[in-house]
Amino acid sequence: MPRTKGDHEARRRDVSEAVWQVMAARGFAGLTLRTVAAELGATTGLLTHYFPTKRALVEYALDLLEQRTLARPRRDSGRGYAAFRDALLDILPLTPEATDSNRIWVSSWDAALADPDLSADHARRYAASRDRLTERVIAAQELGELPPGDPADIAAGAQSFVLGLVVQALFAPAGFPPQRQIQLLDAYLASLTARDHSRDRRSPRS
Repeated sequence: MPRTKGDHEARRRDVSEAVWQVMAARGFAGLTLRTVAAELGATTGLLTHYFPTKRALVEYALDLLEQRTLARPRRDSGRGYAAFRDALLDILPLTPEATDSNRIWVSSWDAALADPDLSADHARRYAASRDRLTERVIAAQELGELPPGDPADIAAGAQSFVLGLVVQALFAPAGFPPQRQIQLLDAYLASLTARDHSRDRRSPRS
């Protein structure tokens, strides 16, 4: 009896889940056709129907990770500064699910740096994230909650800060538990407005 489209889609979902489980347990470096087949309880021959090469598997895994990252529930405190802070909190490994996602992203950097096409895809993803942050910075500036300045630069600085904090938290989770990550982020954000206030104090009075 021939397989139906529904059977194919169901199998593809099973493969996707196996890919995700391997990445969560072993990191990106542990992603191979053999490990995915073992997780799926299938042969590598079956997987080559979906992924004829290791690179095809890697590309699919990154697309799957991006989809899952974007589909995660997000904080929503409104607009302006609160929305900007929420977006940065959503990047940090504050929950087991977010920790798994970040572990996979960080472990994928090695493969991306060695492959120009994968590197370009990563650059696109981080640029899109900065664009979303920039929109929130602009809204916060319009409300007077963040100081004037190039919103793209502010967004780039904030993204760089949280990505650095992600790495610290992944390698030293005991030293950077969720509460400390939040405290460090809030201190960083407070420094943005503090610098603006210090400029006001230095300005000559009219």
